[in-house]
Amino acid sequence: MSGIIGKKVGMTSIFDAEGKNIPCTVIEAGPCVVTQVKTIENDGYAAVQLAYDEKKEKNTTSSLKGHFAKAGSTPKRKVVEFKYFTEEKTLGETVDVNLFVEGDYVDVVGTSKGKGFQGVVKRHGFSGVGMQTHGQHNRLRAPGSLGASSYPSRVFKGMRMAGRTGGDRVKIQNLQIVKVFAEQNLLVVSGSIPGAKGSYVLIEK
Repeated sequence: MSGIIGKKVGMTSIFDAEGKNIPCTVIEAGPCVVTQVKTIENDGYAAVQLAYDEKKEKNTTSSLKGHFAKAGSTPKRKVVEFKYFTEEKTLGETVDVNLFVEGDYVDVVGTSKGKGFQGVVKRHGFSGVGMQTHGQHNRLRAPGSLGASSYPSRVFKGMRMAGRTGGDRVKIQNLQIVKVFAEQNLLVVSGSIPGAKGSYVLIEK
């Protein structure tokens, strides 16, 4: 599975040949440097390690400096492994947006926006108490009963309750690449992808 590391730029829309307005996300994809090539003989599995986005040397540990130096690369912020890369890659090689062509379908992985601690209405879509009757003056957004009392005398794992929302790894599948701007290292994919502007994303082919 080939792929590349990118950064979410923002959203826009594009008109297709039939005049239909398609909402799209712009991703700055690469260029990424191959910092390690893992093989079944040496590592037990095959993978290509890519690194992306410049990082200051003073903020990089000595071991990572040596790791990047082996590939002839400057220190990078984001390092990700891609298993089963379709093309053979060599150490120090650059992977850019030319990996994709317009019309390709890709999966995009990102970290969703964190919403903090939220109640059950926002987190799980509970409707709450719709009508205020029989003294229900303060139960509009409450979760309600959590289960029986004497047995099992506990709350089951997975019960939908209030808690931290967002900040999860999310994969959006089958997004079509609408445009490729090779000079600016930009990909334009149809639809939305998880994460805030400027957040890292993985584009898997």
